Amino acid sequence: MNIEILHQPDSAIARVTLESGEELVAEAGCMIAMSGYINASTTLRQGKGGGILGGLKRLVAGESLFLSVFRSPKSGGEVFLAPKFMCDILLYQVTAIGLVVQSTSYLASENNVDIELGFQGLKSIFSGESVFWLNVTGNGGVILSSFGAIYEIDVDGEYIVDTGHIVAFEKSLNFEITKPGSSWLGAFLGGEGLVCRFKGQGKIYCQSHNAGAFGSVVGSKLPAR
Repeated sequence: MNIEILHQPDSAIARVTLESGEELVAEAGCMIAMSGYINASTTLRQGKGGGILGGLKRLVAGESLFLSVFRSPKSGGEVFLAPKFMCDILLYQVTAIGLVVQSTSYLASENNVDIELGFQGLKSIFSGESVFWLNVTGNGGVILSSFGAIYEIDVDGEYIVDTGHIVAFEKSLNFEITKPGSSWLGAFLGGEGLVCRFKGQGKIYCQSHNAGAFGSVVGSKLPAR
């Protein structure tokens, strides 16, 4: 399987070229074009998070109930995928380390990558962000999307990221929700809110824009119904 990311960062799409018999699992509704001989089907299954229970868990996390599976009967089959919004796309190769992904950023993955709903604890509730995240394990490529451009941070020690800008982070990192400075009052009056303090060694993937903040600005300007 070959995955190319085109037209980055604000209008990114993924072109996936399949070998004979290979399968691509994707978020329902993200396919924009494909070769005429590709077999497309709908499933509730995806690794450890499969079946009806897995589908309902994805709904809770803000994902689609169903997943799409694309299978090519011969080499060279193409599938083009894109997020619902104008976003950037990241291709990440999953290893034994594993990856934690914000619940709405999953776009697609190779068939041998497992996607399972994970609970990050009560600390996520107080961050104002999603309580549920996706645990990505297995071996293969996973395609993630963001709101705005995606950038990578290599952490060796400590690093602080605004909670609304996290796309994914490697499981080798631990994190806690905290204030950005020494004062809680200063944090909220300054508009910074809460942040994630990461500790350890690993990679963080961040998005340049905050979807919640964008929605608040746009929503306040819409006419009342």
